[in-house]
This record gives sequence, C-alpha cells and structure tokens, in this order.
Amino acid sequence: MAKSSTGLEENVAGLLCYVVGWITGLIFFLIEKDSKFVKFHAMQSIITFGALAIIAIILNYIPFVGWVVGGLLGILGLVLWIVLMIKAYQGQKFKLPVIGDLAEKWSA
Repeated sequence: MAKSSTGLEENVAGLLCYVVGWITGLIFFLIEKDSKFVKFHAMQSIITFGALAIIAIILNYIPFVGWVVGGLLGILGLVLWIVLMIKAYQGQKFKLPVIGDLAEKWSA
C-alpha cells in the first residue's frame, strides 16, 4: 500500500481516521493532501460519527424511550467503529449505504 501525504501507510491512516470518531476524521481530512483513500475514510468518519453524536445528544433529552434508543444506537456505533477500522486497515474502501456515497462525493 502507498504512503499518504501524512507519511503513514494509507491503510494505517485510514484506520486512524476512525479511532476517535469524527474528531480524527476531521484531523485527517484537513491534513491529508493526496490520498483519495484516506480522505474518503476521513469524510465517512466525520459523517457517520458526527451524525451519531448529534442523534445521541438529542435522544438524551427524551426520557426512557430516548435512553433505550440511545443505548441501541451506542451498540450500533461500536459495531460500525470496529468494522470500519478493520476494513480501512485491510485497504478496503468499504462504503456504508448512503453515507459512503456522500463521503465519496464530498471527499473528491
């Protein structure tokens, strides 16, 4: 696998885009100059985990039902986090439905 402009291998940089959710996605999106692979994973991280964070904040204000749905959303987020890091490390451009298309378009 090629090196990105960050000096890391693309698959390692892609994995790191997900490590702290949308925050590391934003960092890599801003510092990556060349690699479309890294920019895609950075944008997918921003959209996915940014949306999950906003939804979780909103659900926190809804008693009981919001807390239950928020807990389920947390489990979904954990599974997505693990799968996306594994796929990026394997060098795959794994696209989530809808979000992956947006990430591809916005990272071009």
